[in-house]
Amino acid sequence: MNKKILIMIILIIIVVGSSFAFIYYKKSSTKNSVVEYLTTEKNIPKKNIIQSKPFIANLKGNKNYMVSVKLKNDNKTYYYYKDNGKVILESYVKNGKEHVINK
Repeated sequence: MNKKILIMIILIIIVVGSSFAFIYYKKSSTKNSVVEYLTTEKNIPKKNIIQSKPFIANLKGNKNYMVSVKLKNDNKTYYYYKDNGKVILESYVKNGKEHVINK
């Protein structure tokens, strides 16, 4: 009986740990892709990226993992996600008002 309980506890720990690891991987991967996209495709120097913060957006599919980006000398906050290997600008916020680009 004790062996069964121990095995169940270990399985629960593995499942929960795997879930957290997957979420961490998706957020980190999306952040790295967005920063790489901005520096290579948009030619924005890395030093001009003030903030790139991954978060869970509670949206469907790959839009669930987004990155908010703030740039030097720009009062907008940009929100990017990654879908099928492409980095996509979902929206930006300027003066407190959200402007959705890709619905």
